[in-house]
Amino acid sequence: MTHVVLESCINCRYTDCVDVCPVDCFKKGPNFLVIDPDECIDCAVCIPECPAEAIVAEEDVPADQQHMIALNAELTKIWPTITRMEEALPDADDWVKKTDKLQHLIKDPS
Repeated sequence: MTHVVLESCINCRYTDCVDVCPVDCFKKGPNFLVIDPDECIDCAVCIPECPAEAIVAEEDVPADQQHMIALNAELTKIWPTITRMEEALPDADDWVKKTDKLQHLIKDPS
């Protein structure tokens, strides 16, 4: 199994989870993080570190977020690995409790 980053990370991109990952399985996009399903070892240390509560085990992905499993796998192929904590996006605290954020996702890594 793997872990999945949900929509609640969009426009927040807190990276507290990255610092604790023992296998560097996080990939960084312009306004979102994903977990590489081929690298994740299912250790779950990232879950309590996420201020947006945006990381869950694949088997716990809510029905309305199932599309995020494929999206994490897709974007991990085009985004670079992130291995250290960085500043959250400037207005992350304003976005953290918003829902239905998929339309705000920026996929282009440049």
